[in-house]
Amino acid sequence: KLKAVAAAKASGMLAVSDDSGLEVAALHGAPGIHAARWAGPNRDFGRAMERVNRELEASGAADARANFTCALALASPDGTAQVFEGRVFGTLIWPPRGTRGFGYDPIFLPDGYSETFGEMDPGRKNFISHRMRAFERLILRTSPLEEIELFEEEKKR
Repeated sequence: KLKAVAAAKASGMLAVSDDSGLEVAALHGAPGIHAARWAGPNRDFGRAMERVNRELEASGAADARANFTCALALASPDGTAQVFEGRVFGTLIWPPRGTRGFGYDPIFLPDGYSETFGEMDPGRKNFISHRMRAFERLILRTSPLEEIELFEEEKKR
């Protein structure tokens, strides 16, 4: 939200920002918004995936449930902002599978699928992704059609 508000005020236009992360249930939501930091200064996500696996094993938890979360903020130059969240749920697997995508994609198996995000066709992944779900919420909330429907409902009252 802070990024979107700063950009909107600086530009005098609407601004959108996003942040996302991997939340692992057994790790109390870590790495979360710090997912990129787990990759280190060189953004080595192989290292980050190893850390997730190591910490998951050290926790002794049998639960490998995880989700990707994306938060989109839409801000106007006056400083008002709305946040829209999207999530995709799944399970972490080891060893990593696939070379597509980025970040933690090779260890994330979304619910209802047999391929990790790292194995999936990019179009298919994007269709079910946390970012897509957040953008869908933003679009539904800001859709002119929705505003017209709300106006029509108000006229009936």
